[in-house]
Amino acid sequence: MAKEIEHKFLLANENWRKSIKKSVKYKQGYLSSQPTSSIRIRLSDTQAWINIKSATIGTERLEFEYEIPVNDAEEIIISLCNKPLIEKIRHFVNNGKHIWEIDEFEGDNEGLIVAEIELSTAGEVFAKPEWLGQEVTRDLRYYNNNLVINPYKKWRNK
Repeated sequence: MAKEIEHKFLLANENWRKSIKKSVKYKQGYLSSQPTSSIRIRLSDTQAWINIKSATIGTERLEFEYEIPVNDAEEIIISLCNKPLIEKIRHFVNNGKHIWEIDEFEGDNEGLIVAEIELSTAGEVFAKPEWLGQEVTRDLRYYNNNLVINPYKKWRNK
């Protein structure tokens, strides 16, 4: 069984940009988003995946991810996924023994930047860099499957 243990944060400042090791542009679409789970397709320039994730709120969720052919992913995203799509650039930033994934959203979610850290165990201690802001792990608005239904551009000024 695959388990994801993850924390999500907003950012306090732009200092993380000085430590970017790599950036990858992603496009992802959701085939299904139910009270129990979501099914998505994620596509980069060179790879694609199908992902099934439990809809559990909080730091621990079931997650299953499998690589699929890029051509298949492109067709699925165009023909079958709910719109709008999630478009983002994921920046990878090393901090101590962890790698932070910082998602800078585009399209209908432009202006939103969220930092995520995946941990090995639920109680694992991790260093919080000075550029880290408020934790939003339990705020459903920041889950990608909810950003399709209620994009950041609709709620950021409220």
